[in-house]
Amino acid sequence: MNFKDYIRDIPDFPKKGVVFKDITPLLEDPKAFRETAAALLAFTDGLKVDKVVGIESRGFFFAPLLADRLGAGFIPARKPGKLPHRIHRKEYDLEYGTDALELHAESISPGDRILVHDDVLATGGTARAICDLVTELGGEVVQCNFLIELSFLKGRTRLDGFPLKSLITY
Repeated sequence: MNFKDYIRDIPDFPKKGVVFKDITPLLEDPKAFRETAAALLAFTDGLKVDKVVGIESRGFFFAPLLADRLGAGFIPARKPGKLPHRIHRKEYDLEYGTDALELHAESISPGDRILVHDDVLATGGTARAICDLVTELGGEVVQCNFLIELSFLKGRTRLDGFPLKSLITY
């Protein structure tokens, strides 16, 4: 399956000069959704995963499904102010600004083997922030999975040292 056929470009969103990769057509098509999930799951062959961290918000589409199929727990990485308990926070740069992500501090125990999942790898700031949070809490990032990698933004270099797989590359 050519997964790129299910990705729609939205120019100038969320701001002028950015081309947003809309994955909604992929999510809406049952066959494309099923095959995407299977391909992302295949990236984990041979890995022992205790928990999957899904990055808000589009990382939430596949991360819980991957966690379920791996027999692992799911940890939501949320924007500030969304988690109700003791949090661990990391600020990071985006290709169009700055932001922060938070995890419940007790979500990751020392030695937990963590799969990090998000929809898009752009500059790498978001994923790097989560990888740093995971390691600060004592977990081990066993792999970072992405639906889409925007290779021209060189986000892969920010994740040097972490195993990385992406399904679609632009």
